[in-house]
Amino acid sequence: MIELLQYEFTRNAILAALLVSVACGIVGTFVVIKKMVFISGGISHAAFGGIGLGYLLGINPILAAIPFSLLTALGIGTISKTIKVAEDTAIGILWTLGMALGIVFVNLAPGYAPDLFSYLFGSILTVPSTDLILMLVLDFVIVTVVIFFFREFKAISFDEEFSTVIGVPARGLYLLLLCLVALSVVVMIRVVGVILVIALLTLPAAISRQYTYNIKKLMLLSSIVGAVLTIVGLLLSYLFDLASGATIVLVLVLCFLFSWILKRSK
Repeated sequence: MIELLQYEFTRNAILAALLVSVACGIVGTFVVIKKMVFISGGISHAAFGGIGLGYLLGINPILAAIPFSLLTALGIGTISKTIKVAEDTAIGILWTLGMALGIVFVNLAPGYAPDLFSYLFGSILTVPSTDLILMLVLDFVIVTVVIFFFREFKAISFDEEFSTVIGVPARGLYLLLLCLVALSVVVMIRVVGVILVIALLTLPAAISRQYTYNIKKLMLLSSIVGAVLTIVGLLLSYLFDLASGATIVLVLVLCFLFSWILKRSK
């Protein structure tokens, strides 16, 4: 392990794992409690449209994915709450729209998209320093917003209707929470890819929820679990020459199953 740290790509990968764990621990907690897993999947897949747009415009695909993911999140929330379309219908529409636009944009972009596969399925070993800075900034935004609106997010996560009755602007906070999910998706794309983001966003919180129901403790434990298991998956992918994103997800799933069996056997 010490020898691996002499390589810049390994150090970047470990830093990426730590930065990702912050997003998956904090936002993933609300995703699991509020049962927004399907919404998260819709936002993550729609983000591919932003990646394709980045290739078309010749800019960093991660930068292009930020506004695209935010618009998708706001679109899902607005359509389901305002136009009275079923939430799963809104998710399905924007999910497929984003993926379709991404494919079209990539086809229209000049030349060949060399690292497109890494955005689809993740490649933590190829995360550049510029993306680490972007991930750090997005983590800072996520943490800051959650600190300021923690009580309100906690209220709408457990009972959105009652929160509205007592004067909490539940609809606006719901849209803000969806935007945090969108930013978390962008943070995780380079690690596990748009296809597998939903696993990293939900499994650490799902594992941790078996041991605590206190939200603050759940966030902390989820962040630690996410960091440890992501690094374990990274090491296994390096040792056995496996796809890093898929290996990380498999480690998370196996840990969840082991934890679930352990709790049920007591």
